[in-house]
Amino acid sequence: MRVYNNIDEFTAVNNAVVTIGTFDGVHLGHRKIISGIKELAESTGGETVILTFFPHPRMILHPEDESLKLITTIAEKADLMERIGVDHLIITPFSRDFSNQSAESYIRDVLVNKIGTKKIVIGYDHRFGKDRQGGFEDLQRLGPVYGFDVVEIPEQDINEVAISSTRIRNALLSGDIHLANAFLGYPFFITGKVVRGDQIGRQLGYPTANIVVEEKYKLIPCDGIFAVTVIIADQKYKGMAYIGSRPTVNGLSRNIEVNIFDFNEEIYNQTIRMEFHHYIRSDVKFSSLDELKVQLAQDKVDVLKVMN
Repeated sequence: MRVYNNIDEFTAVNNAVVTIGTFDGVHLGHRKIISGIKELAESTGGETVILTFFPHPRMILHPEDESLKLITTIAEKADLMERIGVDHLIITPFSRDFSNQSAESYIRDVLVNKIGTKKIVIGYDHRFGKDRQGGFEDLQRLGPVYGFDVVEIPEQDINEVAISSTRIRNALLSGDIHLANAFLGYPFFITGKVVRGDQIGRQLGYPTANIVVEEKYKLIPCDGIFAVTVIIADQKYKGMAYIGSRPTVNGLSRNIEVNIFDFNEEIYNQTIRMEFHHYIRSDVKFSSLDELKVQLAQDKVDVLKVMN
């Protein structure tokens, strides 16, 4: 898959089969749509092109709203798209100027002249252009003018995508990892850099890698202990992750830490990936570090039990 960080980097391809969207999570609902464009491309000897936006439009149009949390970062989304066989991913920088294009200039300049669209697969409710005035009917009207066909994504599939995305976010925030993963079609994961912590886990016999997720918009699951797989340089390890503010030691900020089983290498400043499989328990304030240590021993037993 080729990734383009601006529409100007893209050179029009023959028989481009295009769809547009945020595709947050690239979950099973999205994959159904992507499978459809792949089949269309194969039947016409074309190539699949997905047009997405970053930053997310809400970040630009409503910068005061910090409530937006996304299932995948833009890099994670690209990785998932590549794994399912998309040919081209165009990441268009979203800006107020971009949003102020008229619907027809967007169709003509972007979809036709830049991408070379021959088929566009789109939902009935997709809106674009200045004040979101453009829609499905404009594409249908201008398709014959500019030489492309419009294929409508059924309303049922659009609703399925929206419901899935909402249920995934709610499930992650409530600790229902099984439900989230069922809708995603893969284990939910976070990607972050390992930084130095205060070594409390090491003192307790459970050293942890402290992970910083730089993208503030990335959704982080609820506080607690999780059974996870940690991927370091393409090697997989079992582990138990902790998310929380460490109330036992009067922590002041929310941390993401993982105790990696059967692992004793220094990985500071490395980027690792952590896949979530089971929610073990909620975060608890213990009366002493000794009590916490006893609980961590039980947590490890519980993690190994569900991971075997």
